[in-house]
Amino acid sequence: MIRKATPSDLDAIHQLTKACAKAMIAKGIFQWNEHYPTRSRFEKDIKLEELYVLEEEDRIKGIIVLTELMDDEYIPIQWLTENNNNLYIHRLAVHPDYWGKGYAQQLMNWAESQAKEQSYASVRLDTFSQNKRNQTFYETRGYQKLGNIFFPKQSEHPFYCYELVL
Repeated sequence: MIRKATPSDLDAIHQLTKACAKAMIAKGIFQWNEHYPTRSRFEKDIKLEELYVLEEEDRIKGIIVLTELMDDEYIPIQWLTENNNNLYIHRLAVHPDYWGKGYAQQLMNWAESQAKEQSYASVRLDTFSQNKRNQTFYETRGYQKLGNIFFPKQSEHPFYCYELVL
């Protein structure tokens, strides 16, 4: 079941993302660290009602943020659609214990269906340039790579912006 996150989910969400960061670092992917994502970031996501959890058997197995707000870092990108009717995905994560079991696909299928139901022109996101698995994941789903942005607190390497026109 995918549902909106609540404040009582914060501990589980924070533990999930810490486990993801540790597992990615073990694979040489330095995407998440002590600066991102933070517990306060998730508190804000919950207050904005933009954070969703995938819960099964009373356990949060994955998370995703859906927002209409475009980050300032995205402004220079030459997007495929106008900047006025888009859904942005952030902080997609699945606990490492469940990697490779289709949970990320399930979250993305749900997010894309939400975007279609609400008549958005496109879905936009970014992924770390050193995370080849994520790039393949999005490209297989039909997302087009459009440009690079940087988050210096996370990495010296760029993040790639992607868009799926609906």
